Amino acid sequence: MRRALFLAAAALLAGCAAQTVEGPSVETGQVIGESGDPRNRARLHTELAGLYYSRGNMNVALEELRAAVAADSNYATAYGLFGLVYMDLKENGLAQQNFDRALRLAPNEPDINHNYGLYLCQTAREQDSIKYFLQAIRNPLYQAPWRSYAAAGSCSLRVKNVKDADEFFQRALKMEPDEPSSLLQLGQIRYQQGRMDDARKLVTRHNKVVTPSAESLWLALRIERKSGERNAETNYANQLRRRFPGSGEYQSMQRGQFD
Repeated sequence: MRRALFLAAAALLAGCAAQTVEGPSVETGQVIGESGDPRNRARLHTELAGLYYSRGNMNVALEELRAAVAADSNYATAYGLFGLVYMDLKENGLAQQNFDRALRLAPNEPDINHNYGLYLCQTAREQDSIKYFLQAIRNPLYQAPWRSYAAAGSCSLRVKNVKDADEFFQRALKMEPDEPSSLLQLGQIRYQQGRMDDARKLVTRHNKVVTPSAESLWLALRIERKSGERNAETNYANQLRRRFPGSGEYQSMQRGQFD
């Protein structure tokens, strides 16, 4: 789930690259026929970097980003993606430096604010992360504000702020009813609250929207167990056993540790 959140901006960049860049070389990342305008060169190299980042090719992504800032040292999007790459590489000092540079150049850019919020959340600064998610959401041109609400909910849960997490997940689902992370995590909150019907609806929807995970099957199993629905519980237990026999959730089921 963490990786999926990190890749959101990179996927957008990769999509742009597929539409605007002619023939990227897999070996070198060289742009064929790139424009001589510095900002356009920076944009093209950053889009290519997003493509390679989404494939997990961090070395080439970094090469493309270096080319981007060499072409235009004030291109904020490149520094924001630098931050994402270094965050994934656990180079937190370099990630911080690049996010700082990106935010100085474009303080209201929603993707940069969202991704910096993710970085703060992953480096034990969950409370600080929330203002950057909200800053992203405030931008009227932001195309996916629900993902920042979902991320704010996840970070709130990390510090056991269930009240705010609940509100953030509900806001995300009002904007995007099929947002998978919010469906699952709000379902977990409803389960803890003893609201089994609501929890069931949320996790069932999650499992229709995306391929069920060990986490979502485990939640569904426990909901049915609490509700006394033994046939449904057995069905989810069989799915968990068949799909995720090595998971921690399956081990908990075998030990009878349901809560």
